Amino acid sequence: MTASNDLTVPRNRPEAPAAPAARRIWTWAAAHAVDDFYQGLVPAAVPYFVLERHYSYLAAGGLTLAATLGSALPQPLIGVAVDRLRLPRLAAAGVLLAGLGFGLSGLADSYPAVWLLLLLSGLGAAMFHPAAGKAAREAAGDSVTGMSVFAAGGSVGFFLAPVLAVPALTAWGAGGTVVFLPPAVLAAFVLARATRRRAAARSAPAGGRDRWGPFAVLTMISVVRSAVFAAVATFIGLYWIRHLGGSQTLAGTALACFLGGGVAGTIAGGRLADRIGPVRTVRIGALLAVPMLAALRLAPGPLAPLAFAALAGLALNVPFAVLVRLGQDYLPARPGTAAGVTLGLGVSVGGLLTPVFGLVADAHGTPPVFTLLCFVPAAAFALALLLPADARPSPNPYTSEGDRIRRS
Repeated sequence: MTASNDLTVPRNRPEAPAAPAARRIWTWAAAHAVDDFYQGLVPAAVPYFVLERHYSYLAAGGLTLAATLGSALPQPLIGVAVDRLRLPRLAAAGVLLAGLGFGLSGLADSYPAVWLLLLLSGLGAAMFHPAAGKAAREAAGDSVTGMSVFAAGGSVGFFLAPVLAVPALTAWGAGGTVVFLPPAVLAAFVLARATRRRAAARSAPAGGRDRWGPFAVLTMISVVRSAVFAAVATFIGLYWIRHLGGSQTLAGTALACFLGGGVAGTIAGGRLADRIGPVRTVRIGALLAVPMLAALRLAPGPLAPLAFAALAGLALNVPFAVLVRLGQDYLPARPGTAAGVTLGLGVSVGGLLTPVFGLVADAHGTPPVFTLLCFVPAAAFALALLLPADARPSPNPYTSEGDRIRRS
């Protein structure tokens, strides 16, 4: 079989991970859900801060920016540290900090204090992703579907955030953020125990040549995807309330539909990549996002657009797990760095553009924001055309030596 202009379809589908590895995937997926639950709570809480404390749209975007700065800027350094040092409890500490930062933010009186606490919450997410992404790839092996289970954990966390935030914050206001502290404490405890049991396991030296050019293109695709996703998640509730005339509950439902579609898209993307190849999957997801976002913008009333909110979330998340997997394939000697950039920096840094959309919303309302977002995924598709073809799936360089021995 010769290489085409894309990844060729594998002759044999990757084998499912063995039972112990599968259990590790689900453990890390559950921890990922808790960690990203706190990132998802930020856009879910923004409308309550705006309506209760009379923040402007620019200030609303600034809250998302705070969490994004904390999770985005430290990612490369944390990824390098994960690759060079043994930091078994870093992920547990990150989940705990993410929960503490968000949980205390609603109790703060001033905007600067809220902003700083959300910054610390984002920093916790930054501490989690590189170590967790590396561990998940070890367990997933060559299966993109296995990696998508881990990535979908984060999408589940984002999905559950508005579902649980709407009743709590509607009942108690912004101060209700404190009720979301316990999951972080529990997840940190479970991860600390799990990593202590595996502290003696070391990864075998990774093989292969790092390809920084394709990785840079991949990172730009992640940023574009993230910019759209963060903007929709931040402003969709206000779009429903102030433009479509929906209630706060219906606005929370719209966000839940969008994030729930993202969960389905993450799983679907992994399965699709195992069948047709990762690069094709990235291109398909970027291309599908354009009509789904256009339909979301054009559908009338507060009820009809709900279906397109789910479909837009699905399309935007089809490439999510695939980008994480490809990043580690392009940097086989630096799994922590690759995970930190694609899973953390690439996903979070797009939120740095959210205040720009906030300025547009302050000047013209939320409808022009959603009009602009219809065109942004086209840039991701154009960038995906630059990704190199590779006829052979990359071997998994992150399998621990113990797993190599057991499989031989």
